[in-house]
Parts: sequence; C-alpha cells; structure tokens
Amino acid sequence: MTQLTWLSHASWLIETDSQRILLDPFFAENPAAKVSADDFADATHVLVSHGHFDHVADVAAVIEKSGAQLITSFEIAQWFASKHGVADPLGMNIGGTHQMGETTVKMVPAIHSSSLPDGSYAGTAAGFVLTIAGRRLYFACDTAYFSDMKFYADGVDVAVLPIGDLFTMGIDDSIAAIKQITPQVVLPTHYGTWPPIEQDAAAWADKVRAETSAKPIVLTVGESYPL
Repeated sequence: MTQLTWLSHASWLIETDSQRILLDPFFAENPAAKVSADDFADATHVLVSHGHFDHVADVAAVIEKSGAQLITSFEIAQWFASKHGVADPLGMNIGGTHQMGETTVKMVPAIHSSSLPDGSYAGTAAGFVLTIAGRRLYFACDTAYFSDMKFYADGVDVAVLPIGDLFTMGIDDSIAAIKQITPQVVLPTHYGTWPPIEQDAAAWADKVRAETSAKPIVLTVGESYPL
C-alpha cells in the first residue's frame, strides 16, 4: 500500500511497502511542524525539489540519522556532499528518470527560483513524478502554473499542488492546473505555514469540486491519505 502524509508546509512522507521517502523535509524552524528529524531514522530516500531553506533545512539531519539516499538536482547533491558530508547523493536533472526499488522517480520542470542557504547556485527548481505500483503521483513542488504540466503530468492518479500564492501559484492558478492535467485526486501543499501564504483550504476544495472532475483531499498536519 502507498500512503501520503502531509508533514506541514511542503514536506511530505511517501510510504510504500518497502520505502519511506521524504520530500523537502523542513521541521526545526517550521512553526507548523509536529515532527523532527529524529522521527525519520527509518527513512530510505530524501527527495529535494530546490535549494531554498524551507525545503532543505532538515535534509542533513535526516540523512545523518537514517542513512537515506539523497535524490535531487546535480548542484544540490554536490553541495550536500561538500558542505555536509552526505555520501553518495544522486544528482539528477530535468527530464531524467531513476529507478529506486519499487519507485520510479522522474524529475520534471518547475518554474521557481533556487539557491542554497549560503547563496550557492542550486541549479533548476524541479518537481517529481513518482510511479509506484502502476500509479503516478505528481508533486509539482514550488512552481507557477505553466502549460507543460500537461506533458509531464497529464492524467496522473494523484497531484499535489501548491496553493499558497506569493511564492508559488495560488488557488485560481491551481484550478487551471487541475483542469489541464486532470488528476483523479488532488491535494494542496505549500500553504498555512506563515501569514503570507495563509489560504482557506476548504474553500479551495469547494472550487475543485465545482470546477473540475478531480477529488480534493485536504489533510491536516500529520494526517495520511492511503492510495
């Protein structure tokens, strides 16, 4: 069984029969987080979409405790190897695919800036399409709405889209994205952490139901959704 857990902000736990995959872990400085790196000593992989602090802050701590493999852009992989001694990170680039056990990871475009906490160049921001047991999951990560989403994520089973606005697309653009990629199920992310990205997720879900064919799922922090 595959299960998604929203860990607050843009952090997710993807659990399969044999893997515990963390996406963009951000806990210690996150006012909405209810977990810490200590809770993921059994993580198997860490996916990082881009270099901003609210997506990488707990990466090194999680990997130190778990020995999980880091999978991210080439530049971020090299930075963590150099600055934090992370062993054997896998650096990818847009369009690339990697098979990690039962999960296929494809790195797809995101329209967003990316730099690391010390100002280092972090390559191109990305999203991910995961294929697990025949199901396709699209994590758009931090991005604006753009038409090529349809090429990479058309008809996915599950889409996780940002709705916070200001730094990413907001509610209205997320609706446009849903209409374009036609997922079966859609979940919101990257909202509610601080006042600038507060959103009414229930109102978002109402718009999804009214304007698209997708099923909206709004999780509370720490809540899980089984696929």
